[in-house]
Amino acid sequence: MPVYVGLGSNLDDPERQVQRALDRLQELPHTRLVAVSGLYRTPPMGPQDQPDYVNAVAGLLTRQAPEELLLLLQKLERSLGRVRSEGDRWGPRVIDLDILVYGNVQQSMPGLSLPHPGISERNFVLFPLRDIAPSLTVPGQGFVTGLANQLGDTDMLRIEA
Repeated sequence: MPVYVGLGSNLDDPERQVQRALDRLQELPHTRLVAVSGLYRTPPMGPQDQPDYVNAVAGLLTRQAPEELLLLLQKLERSLGRVRSEGDRWGPRVIDLDILVYGNVQQSMPGLSLPHPGISERNFVLFPLRDIAPSLTVPGQGFVTGLANQLGDTDMLRIEA
């Protein structure tokens, strides 16, 4: 199943953290990394008194079910130093991994909504996603390229091809 995962970090050398996460994605069982976007530097969502983020998107092929993949990604986050706590939804983090699109699946359950509900409002997701899947249709939201063009690249800096 084709899957797109968003990566973000704004602590402890964010570029290195994103690269470490990409390296570890290749180790997930029954999963193959097939595409990686460029890196983008963006301001944080929510509280602005934190460092800018480095964001990217990875394209995967997986045989993992969505819920299993989510658990594997959360385990990977923990192994890279992510500590989740109540109230830090918009706080700084060493690494953040989100399933953005899982094939054509549309589902909503506690802890996992597919596609990710914030895609169409987040240029830091759409632009890296457009890098690797310009003709992708996000189920229920539209074409990645069209969505990215609507938002524009305000406050974004591509830092690596």
